[in-house]
Amino acid sequence: MDAIFKALNDPTRRDLLDRLRQRDGQSLQELEAGLEMTRFGVMKHLKLLEDASLIVTRKEGRFKYHYLNALPLQEVIDRWIEPLLVKPQARQVLDLKAQLEGTAQMKPDYMMQTFIKTDQDRLWDVLTDPAEMEKFHFMASKVEGTATEGDTIRYITPDDNDMLHMKVLKLDPKSRIEWTFEPKWLGPDAPASRCVYLVEAEGPHCKLTIEHYDIAPGQEGFSEGWERLAASLKSYIETGTGLKAAM
Repeated sequence: MDAIFKALNDPTRRDLLDRLRQRDGQSLQELEAGLEMTRFGVMKHLKLLEDASLIVTRKEGRFKYHYLNALPLQEVIDRWIEPLLVKPQARQVLDLKAQLEGTAQMKPDYMMQTFIKTDQDRLWDVLTDPAEMEKFHFMASKVEGTATEGDTIRYITPDDNDMLHMKVLKLDPKSRIEWTFEPKWLGPDAPASRCVYLVEAEGPHCKLTIEHYDIAPGQEGFSEGWERLAASLKSYIETGTGLKAAM
């Protein structure tokens, strides 16, 4: 937590976070534009933000892309403040059919990481067992289906309506699962996007990375949902109680 406050105690670093909030997935060249400092200076600020887990990075070819990781801030807030009610915003996303025909992008639109005190087997079981998902998902009251390739997990609201469908596209046991993301709360014909869960063991902890691809330009609102999901998952595994919230 000290690293978070240290990282935030600088206007340049706060400005970099604001820029990533406005547009995630920027390269160093994009982030340094408009800043009156050397590239090396910007890199030092980004390193401090990365060390505090306030940003996460992904390298594609010669470029390194930076993503805002707001979960540590949410955990700081949750330590002292009652969690806010979830306010999902309606949004449209690109059609999944085009992605599967070869137009899916390689760089995620959204990316976040969290560390959970657990082993890889336990985290994987919680991420793929519908009975476990019901206990930590912050909105769904019921989860149905099986997490096997080609099958679909259905998240159902307390009034028995479909909220979200996630079809398993590819599964690498205990390490990676790729899903569709079909927001049924927008309607039965709402277009789908794609997300990936990455699980890595790191000593007594596991690192969970969530990547979300092919979000329609200009559409926002998904990040809060992912942050709440990750916070509730972490709480459920480490304490036995998820952070489920009323709609």
